Amino acid sequence: MPPRDENDCAAAEHRLQAAISRLPRCIGRFLGYRREKTNPSLSATYVGGLVGAFGGIALLQAVFGHTQHFTSRGVPQLVSSYGASAILCYGAIDSPLAQPRPLIGGHFFSATVGVIISILFRLDLSSDADRLSHSQWIAGALAAAIALAVMHFTKTMHPPGGTTALLPCVDSGIRAMRWYFLPVVLLSSALVLVSALLINNIQRQYPTFWIAPPPLPPELPSFHQRHQHRATWPGFQVQRPESASYPLKKGYGSLSASTLRPNTANTSK
Repeated sequence: MPPRDENDCAAAEHRLQAAISRLPRCIGRFLGYRREKTNPSLSATYVGGLVGAFGGIALLQAVFGHTQHFTSRGVPQLVSSYGASAILCYGAIDSPLAQPRPLIGGHFFSATVGVIISILFRLDLSSDADRLSHSQWIAGALAAAIALAVMHFTKTMHPPGGTTALLPCVDSGIRAMRWYFLPVVLLSSALVLVSALLINNIQRQYPTFWIAPPPLPPELPSFHQRHQHRATWPGFQVQRPESASYPLKKGYGSLSASTLRPNTANTSK
């Protein structure tokens, strides 16, 4: 039985999908809703990924590199970890790692961990002495490890978040931003998500889920379980002579060449 939090997330996803299905079709399409699953061609996948990655990265650089509000605060044109997010969110859009919850939550939680670690270690990356100090590599390793654990716990696993956690510990510009790094990360994730919704839903479908993936169908009984059930019928038993034993796939053992034979000891009674 799945844990309660997974059931709650699945129920919330079901309610959200039901709400999206009631929206006008043109709006629901760009939120990833489809009545039937789409099968895009390879050319649509290649072109969509190319256009999406170009447009998404260009949008981030235009907002953070040419806006007075951000340039005056020393915000870089692009947080480097979003280059990896572009590969996932425009190229591998069916991956669970590329969906909205991991994208936004993974970057935000990782950025929070990185800022906290850099403040606790009191890193001063502007000086060459502290760049070579032992505390810097310890802080970076600890930030990446804790970010991994937090993403596991919150079910927001997004591999580029590891770089987001490292940046406050190894980059002097990001370190100087301190807590202002968090709203920058949130806005960057939102811009990537909006551009992915617009571009990926032209000929493809994104996202596959918003909060939690749909539940898997129930597992069918295995070959071994089906034959084991047959062997337990009343009046029958499997004969296993030492000769002529046919091995099955690894993990299933072997089954004798003889068929199910009547158990005269049971039937005579």
